[in-house]
Amino acid sequence: MTFDLPLSVERASGEPLNEQLAVQLRAAMREGRLLAGERLPSSRALAGLLGVSRTVVMEAYGQLYAEGWLEGRHGSGTFVADIAPPSPVRPLPEASVRGEEDGPRIDLRPGIAWVGALDTPAWRRAWRQAAAVTTPLKWEPWGLHGLRVALSDYVRRSRGVACTAERLLVTRGATNGLDLLAATVLGPGDRVGVEEPGYVKARQVLQARGMEVVPCPVDGQGLVVDGLPEDLKLVYTTPSHQYPLGGVLPVPRRQALLGWARRTGALVVEDDYDGEFRYDVAPLPALYGLDPEVVVYLGTSSKILTSNMGVGWLVARPDLVEAVARRREELSDRTAVGPQEALRVLLERGDLERYVRRMRAEYARRRAEVTRALEGMPLRGDTAGLHLVVEMPAAVTRKVVREAYRQGVLLDDLERHYAQARGVSGLVVGYGAAASTGELRTACSLVRELAFRLMEGVRV
Repeated sequence: MTFDLPLSVERASGEPLNEQLAVQLRAAMREGRLLAGERLPSSRALAGLLGVSRTVVMEAYGQLYAEGWLEGRHGSGTFVADIAPPSPVRPLPEASVRGEEDGPRIDLRPGIAWVGALDTPAWRRAWRQAAAVTTPLKWEPWGLHGLRVALSDYVRRSRGVACTAERLLVTRGATNGLDLLAATVLGPGDRVGVEEPGYVKARQVLQARGMEVVPCPVDGQGLVVDGLPEDLKLVYTTPSHQYPLGGVLPVPRRQALLGWARRTGALVVEDDYDGEFRYDVAPLPALYGLDPEVVVYLGTSSKILTSNMGVGWLVARPDLVEAVARRREELSDRTAVGPQEALRVLLERGDLERYVRRMRAEYARRRAEVTRALEGMPLRGDTAGLHLVVEMPAAVTRKVVREAYRQGVLLDDLERHYAQARGVSGLVVGYGAAASTGELRTACSLVRELAFRLMEGVRV
């Protein structure tokens, strides 16, 4: 197929290539240069046109899938979704401007950290110092040594992950870490497990590498270990705060999962995407600490600081880290030096941990506002993380999402997180992206009103 849309990425800009591409594609769809129903090139074809790795294109596509700009058609490819522009019926007060041309928005989608508290002297100092650092002549696929040392200290103190710098590799984020691991230890056709419902991007990354993704059920406590297939090469899990239902994997299940991995020879990939934020008790230690030989630990700065930082980490046994680093070198997959240096400064000065403590209190306040505004509705997963689930019938959920959108509120339907059979239905409500607690209160009150009116059979 021909593809004439002018796209380009600049390696010297310091901005991750996948984000550059996503911004350009998003603008093209918003401005009508890409129309609903148009087919996009395959990730391989577009990577060839741009001269980048296929991972860059897959991550850009994955972000736009998650935002609803793109849709996949089985066996046909990737297409621009048919997103009707909003026509607000009654604009909400205090709606925050998101920089979109379609007007004010209150964003209640999950997986987005609040960045309003980032503009601090510590944050600015870290970036000034990073800008003064001379870029190393030799690229290290493991990441900068100083950051690896600082990160190994941080994950030991904050998450109970005892490791040295030799066990840690700096990535561009948790999804990038999963992709690098898959490219290293798996082959096309290998069967891998992903929680059901689970993280859409993880499923997409593994499928893009040619793996057969096997949905693995979860319940209120997280991954159901009994009945895991014996022929899986890897299972991806979010044990500290299951995404999206919010369960916390109890110790007996953790031990059973590790026993299964030992018996079958599989790897357990632990995505600790928001493990620092827990509100009922202290954050639980990571699963990795129970068996570092079979668990690969993935962390990210995107939920602690901002997704624009573009820095994550992978922790595993030394031989596996070595293999991933060599594979990464072959793929020319790099983490920008500037963000690595800025994160190192934040860690070494103790600024990051002070920020996490401050944000834990901020998110606790936001969570309290959300639960109060949704009073009387069945909630799940509200003791940790940056989101919770509001249970409601599937038909009602879809109508609430549609009507809330018309009135200026962006919501996420739990249905999107399933690969096959549907179980729990409802909304996944994030409380990180909204600019103020007032916005949260306003938006969640609207959700509650719409849900109750629809469930009572009153036409909205």
